[in-house]
Amino acid sequence: MAVKTKKKLNGPHAPRKGPKLEPHQVILKPLVTEKGMHRSTRNNQYSFEINSLANKLDVKEAVEQLFDVKVLKVRTQNRLGKTRRFKFRTGVTKNWKKAIVTLDPEHRIDFF
Repeated sequence: MAVKTKKKLNGPHAPRKGPKLEPHQVILKPLVTEKGMHRSTRNNQYSFEINSLANKLDVKEAVEQLFDVKVLKVRTQNRLGKTRRFKFRTGVTKNWKKAIVTLDPEHRIDFF
Protein backbone atom coordinates (compact mmCIF):
# COMPACT_ATOMS: atom_id res chain seq x y z
CA MET A 1 0.00 0.00 0.00
CA ALA A 2 1.52 3.27 -1.14
CA VAL A 3 1.42 6.28 1.13
CA LYS A 4 0.47 9.55 -0.54
CA THR A 5 2.21 12.65 0.68
CA LYS A 6 1.00 16.17 0.24
CA LYS A 7 3.24 18.47 -1.73
CA LYS A 8 4.05 21.66 0.15
CA LEU A 9 3.77 24.88 -1.81
CA ASN A 10 6.32 27.57 -1.18
CA GLY A 11 6.57 31.09 -2.48
CA PRO A 12 3.71 33.08 -3.99
CA HIS A 13 1.53 29.99 -4.49
CA ALA A 14 1.52 29.03 -0.82
CA PRO A 15 -1.85 28.99 0.92
CA ARG A 16 -2.74 32.20 2.74
CA LYS A 17 -1.84 32.58 6.38
CA GLY A 18 -4.25 34.95 8.04
CA PRO A 19 -7.55 36.53 7.04
CA LYS A 20 -8.85 36.74 3.46
CA LEU A 21 -8.47 40.32 2.26
CA GLU A 22 -10.90 42.14 -0.02
CA PRO A 23 -9.44 43.88 -3.13
CA HIS A 24 -9.86 47.35 -1.62
CA GLN A 25 -8.02 46.14 1.51
CA VAL A 26 -5.06 44.75 -0.48
CA ILE A 27 -4.24 47.92 -2.43
CA LEU A 28 -3.88 50.88 -0.10
CA LYS A 29 -2.87 53.57 -2.60
CA PRO A 30 -1.11 54.04 -5.92
CA LEU A 31 2.42 55.44 -5.74
CA VAL A 32 2.49 58.38 -8.13
CA THR A 33 6.15 59.37 -8.37
CA GLU A 34 8.42 60.57 -11.14
CA LYS A 35 10.00 57.13 -11.42
CA GLY A 36 6.56 55.50 -11.37
CA MET A 37 5.30 57.70 -14.20
CA HIS A 38 8.38 56.81 -16.23
CA ARG A 39 7.75 53.08 -15.64
CA SER A 40 4.08 53.41 -16.59
CA THR A 41 4.81 55.09 -19.93
CA ARG A 42 7.80 52.96 -20.91
CA ASN A 43 7.21 49.52 -19.39
CA ASN A 44 3.48 49.50 -18.58
CA GLN A 45 4.32 48.96 -14.89
CA TYR A 46 2.45 50.54 -11.99
CA SER A 47 3.44 50.84 -8.32
CA PHE A 48 1.11 50.46 -5.34
CA GLU A 49 1.42 50.55 -1.58
CA ILE A 50 -0.16 47.30 -0.44
CA ASN A 51 -1.22 45.63 2.79
CA SER A 52 1.72 43.94 4.51
CA LEU A 53 -0.29 40.70 4.80
CA ALA A 54 -0.96 40.51 1.04
CA ASN A 55 0.97 38.17 -1.23
CA LYS A 56 1.54 38.32 -5.01
CA LEU A 57 -1.62 36.38 -5.87
CA ASP A 58 -3.74 38.72 -3.73
CA VAL A 59 -2.24 41.76 -5.48
CA LYS A 60 -2.81 40.28 -8.94
CA GLU A 61 -6.46 39.47 -8.21
CA ALA A 62 -7.08 42.87 -6.60
CA VAL A 63 -5.61 44.88 -9.50
CA GLU A 64 -7.51 42.80 -12.08
CA GLN A 65 -10.81 43.31 -10.21
CA LEU A 66 -10.43 46.98 -9.31
CA PHE A 67 -9.03 48.28 -12.60
CA ASP A 68 -10.40 45.67 -15.06
CA VAL A 69 -6.98 44.89 -16.60
CA LYS A 70 -4.84 41.79 -17.24
CA VAL A 71 -1.76 41.44 -15.01
CA LEU A 72 1.33 39.66 -16.33
CA LYS A 73 3.71 39.92 -13.38
CA VAL A 74 3.82 41.18 -9.79
CA ARG A 75 6.99 42.04 -7.87
CA THR A 76 6.85 42.94 -4.18
CA GLN A 77 9.24 44.74 -1.84
CA ASN A 78 9.24 45.12 1.92
CA ARG A 79 10.35 48.69 2.59
CA LEU A 80 11.91 49.50 5.96
CA GLY A 81 10.90 52.62 7.86
CA LYS A 82 13.37 55.49 8.09
CA THR A 83 14.78 57.08 11.23
CA ARG A 84 13.41 60.60 11.73
CA ARG A 85 14.22 63.31 14.25
CA PHE A 86 11.89 65.84 15.83
CA LYS A 87 13.59 68.32 18.13
CA PHE A 88 15.40 66.12 20.69
CA ARG A 89 13.56 62.89 19.99
CA THR A 90 14.23 60.21 17.41
CA GLY A 91 11.63 57.89 15.96
CA VAL A 92 11.07 55.53 13.07
CA THR A 93 8.46 55.72 10.32
CA LYS A 94 6.47 52.55 9.76
CA ASN A 95 7.59 49.69 7.54
CA TRP A 96 5.47 49.20 4.42
CA LYS A 97 5.09 46.92 1.43
CA LYS A 98 5.28 47.96 -2.21
CA ALA A 99 4.12 46.11 -5.33
CA ILE A 100 5.21 46.77 -8.90
CA VAL A 101 2.60 45.36 -11.29
CA THR A 102 3.32 44.70 -14.97
CA LEU A 103 0.25 44.82 -17.21
CA ASP A 104 -0.53 43.26 -20.56
CA PRO A 105 0.52 45.62 -23.42
CA GLU A 106 -3.14 46.09 -24.43
CA HIS A 107 -4.17 47.45 -21.01
CA ARG A 108 -3.53 50.76 -19.22
CA ILE A 109 -4.45 52.36 -15.90
CA ASP A 110 -5.19 56.09 -15.96
CA PHE A 111 -4.63 57.75 -12.58
CA PHE A 112 -5.27 61.27 -13.94
